[in-house]
Amino acid sequence: MKHEEVSAVFDEHGQKYSESVNDSIGFTGMDVDFFTRVKADYLFDLIDKRFGAGSSPSLLDIGCGIGNFHPLLTQRLETIHGVDISANSIAIAGSKNPEVTYQIYEGERLPYEDQTFDVTLAICVMHHVPTQHWQNFAREMYRVTKPGGVAIVFEHNPYNPLTMKVVNDCPFDEDAVLLNSRKTHSLFTDSGFEDVERKFIISVPPINRLFRKIDGLFGGIPLGAQYYVSAYREA
Repeated sequence: MKHEEVSAVFDEHGQKYSESVNDSIGFTGMDVDFFTRVKADYLFDLIDKRFGAGSSPSLLDIGCGIGNFHPLLTQRLETIHGVDISANSIAIAGSKNPEVTYQIYEGERLPYEDQTFDVTLAICVMHHVPTQHWQNFAREMYRVTKPGGVAIVFEHNPYNPLTMKVVNDCPFDEDAVLLNSRKTHSLFTDSGFEDVERKFIISVPPINRLFRKIDGLFGGIPLGAQYYVSAYREA
């Protein structure tokens, strides 16, 4: 699928994004907000690890959609920017989160100067990127990440059968091509990042601090519903 075709799909589904996701994950007994909070917790762990507890870095969210993630971030981060190829999604995000800066982009070159952000982030976005552009996507994250900064990608785990059911049932994932963690790891290594790490998450529902700790114990086993790859740009 081309960038403009992906944009058209999300323009169509942007207004009912949460409803569509909740329909596809209803069998789990959890909703999209639960999974958003889980990823926010892991994101803050990674930020604290890199910059120190209580730090307030700048962040770029690539493929930000309608900005559902951003209310969990605004009290913690210095600045948040979001970009997406869907104009409708950006309009919705801007109306919901006026404190966040949003831009539309064409899907290939990010509309920022080199070395602009402490943190670059993409949450379940790369499987919508045309496969021939995966390497460019990772290189663009490297380009706009500051020296000493971190790039973080969350993705679906294609080896988890429940994840595959969710993807198959979700209308805007119809043409998604899932990346396994090894592929994502290699893309970021080949883009120049250092200390590239991958970890599986949501092997058990991390409903509280104790279950998050248990979930972390399974991080090296490809059981989790999703995974993250974190990668540092050398200072």
